[in-house]
Amino acid sequence: MAEPVVAIVGRPNVGKSTLLNRLAGRRLVVISDSPGTTRDRIFTSITWQGQELTVVDSGGWQLEPPSLLQQKVKQQVEAAITQADVIIFMVDAKDGVIAADEELADMLRTLNKPKVLAVNKIDLEQQTNKVVDFYRLGMGTPLAISAYHNRGIDKLMNTVLALVPSVSISITQTEDVKLAIVGRPNTGKSTLLNALIGTERAIVHEAPGTTRDAIDTVVNWNNRNILLIDTAGIKRRGRVDAGIDYYSLIRAIQAINRCDVALLLLDATEFITAQDLHIASYILGAGKGIVFLVNKWDIIPQVQKREFKQLLEKRIRFMYYIPMLYLSAKTGEGLGRVLPLACQVWQERQKRLSDSAVNKAIQEAVDIHLPPRVGTKRLQIMRAYQDESKPANFVLQVNDPKLIPPPYQRYLEKKLRSKFGFRGVPLQLNFTKFSHKSSRKIKVAK
Repeated sequence: MAEPVVAIVGRPNVGKSTLLNRLAGRRLVVISDSPGTTRDRIFTSITWQGQELTVVDSGGWQLEPPSLLQQKVKQQVEAAITQADVIIFMVDAKDGVIAADEELADMLRTLNKPKVLAVNKIDLEQQTNKVVDFYRLGMGTPLAISAYHNRGIDKLMNTVLALVPSVSISITQTEDVKLAIVGRPNTGKSTLLNALIGTERAIVHEAPGTTRDAIDTVVNWNNRNILLIDTAGIKRRGRVDAGIDYYSLIRAIQAINRCDVALLLLDATEFITAQDLHIASYILGAGKGIVFLVNKWDIIPQVQKREFKQLLEKRIRFMYYIPMLYLSAKTGEGLGRVLPLACQVWQERQKRLSDSAVNKAIQEAVDIHLPPRVGTKRLQIMRAYQDESKPANFVLQVNDPKLIPPPYQRYLEKKLRSKFGFRGVPLQLNFTKFSHKSSRKIKVAK
């Protein structure tokens, strides 16, 4: 199922980006005292009390924007509102109710969507009485919060969760394997989908962005049901216009969140772009399996193909574990290897290891290469095991999580891969403080 969408809206400089950063647990957007810092929509996926949500931070809304740029921001905000399942309407307690709040409230009241009024910048308990003035917006009971100081956030999100629409169980939940076909516009995603299923299921056209919605198709391959999700091309955030492009972007992101393995389609005629790498990083950050499919391989001259492969492998050497397939969705070259390779990555993602096997692999890695000293201290790994709920995640209990330098973390990941595979699967190593109730520590040579 697609994650419900929660949009944070409000006039400029009320703290929308601060709230998004708070919910995400990290700094995703620039925060400034200057109004209008956030101009594009920022997306992040969060889990709150077991419920997965896509949260959207929009730019500041103005009824009559004074410039063309601010007019585009307004259009983006209205697009975010249209797509949202729940709207968090954010206001500033320090300013009180002003005309811009009333204008946005008038517009929101015309929508048949659940809304929560969040009165931000209530930093102290004695300031709570300031929310009373906001009842006159007619948006229900205002909730006092401080996004910066993390006050009232639990109550706000519990209210949001109560308003999230229930989603009926669909066929997409019962399939064995879910594959999302993603990539920039006009890389051949719909052509690939049609070639895989052997019928004109999606509209194919040379114009970028023909596919506006994610299209689900169930196919049976090798006695296994596979859900194929075709998506619209993902553009750079600064190039996403209001309306239809916004819907395409958010559905593509939701498709990645829904899938088990993402097939990232690259255009061989354009080599690999920064945006391709950006999409790959989103897939990896979401913990999904990934396969690189280099499409339009038939267009590359035969004499250039060897050099092309060498340059591409060099360009993405830091993603060495991601399988790559060269194909032509138009001619059918390499097409028969797509589903077998995707299913192989899916199998790798399901892999379960015993605690003893993980412990032994980490022990061997430590014996070969000791953790570096940080000052007078050295990292000690007491116990390592695979997370039961997230197979691609490994938990390493250590004496001090602050002692793990990134290069050594990458070294341990490579050792786990060399031992157990996990081809095409991003691994997450979580370092936690050791509890004495746990097993014995891994020995470190002096």
